Amino acid sequence: MKKVFLAALAVSCAFATSGCATVLNGTNVDYTTETKPEGATARFTSGQECTTPCELEMRRKDDQRVDLYAEGYKPTYVLIQSKLGGSTFGNILAGGGIGAVVDGSNGASNRLYPRPLIVKLAPVGSNEEAVLLDEDGNVTMTVKEHNDSVRADVAKTIGAELAGLNDQ
Repeated sequence: MKKVFLAALAVSCAFATSGCATVLNGTNVDYTTETKPEGATARFTSGQECTTPCELEMRRKDDQRVDLYAEGYKPTYVLIQSKLGGSTFGNILAGGGIGAVVDGSNGASNRLYPRPLIVKLAPVGSNEEAVLLDEDGNVTMTVKEHNDSVRADVAKTIGAELAGLNDQ
């Protein structure tokens, strides 16, 4: 009888903890986009558009491409990758295998990278490249380096053309 009770308790705990990231994080996230200089147009594959700096609500599970345009600066694009976050592992450790499935299927356990998106645009006529900045304003890498590192993965969801595989 004690074993049955413990088994029932374990199953109850698994269901109770299922979908933790869905409850805590939700399936959407506020996504901030900034450019140096400010005032660039940002167009996302989701159909959303804004003028930087801006914040849009985006789905955690969707890879994206954002095209950035500003007068006097070279147009560029950044691939935004949806990556599996740590909450999935917490679900599994807490006995919530069901939660891992729920969170994995609706994207609640994912995070968008890079986030926030801060891009220093390159002036037209210069030899400079657009670069990604961290929140302190330090260069982390060129936009090209970032795109090259996530291109193959993002292409699986947004397509080879949008991911720039055909430009290689």
